[in-house]
Amino acid sequence: MHEYSIVGALIEQCEQHAEDNDATKVTRVAIKVGILSGVEPALLETAFQTFKLEGVCHDAIFEMQIQPLVLSCFECGQETTHNERSIICSHCQSNRTQVIDGEDLLLMQLELE
Repeated sequence: MHEYSIVGALIEQCEQHAEDNDATKVTRVAIKVGILSGVEPALLETAFQTFKLEGVCHDAIFEMQIQPLVLSCFECGQETTHNERSIICSHCQSNRTQVIDGEDLLLMQLELE
C-alpha cells in the first residue's frame, strides 16, 4: 500500500510548513486526488487518520477533493470530463486523447495555528 508512504510524505510537508510559519499545530489539510493518480481515497483517509496521531497534525481535519479526469480529444477537438478511469472521448468515442487533469495528488491548503 503506497498510500502510507504518500501520507508520510504529506505529513512531513505539513510539519515543515508549520515549522516555517512558527505554527504549533495544523488544523486542516485539504488535498486534491486525481482519478488517475493511482491512489485509493479510502486507504489514503485511513492512512492519514493513523499517521496523524502524533505530531502537529493530530487534530487536523482531512479534506479530500476527487478531481475528475479531463481529456482533450485529438479527433474531434472536444475537452471532456470523466468520473471514471477511461481515456475514451465521450463525444466521439476516440481513444486518441490527452490527459489534461486528473493524474495528480496535490496539497491544496493548510490551516495552521
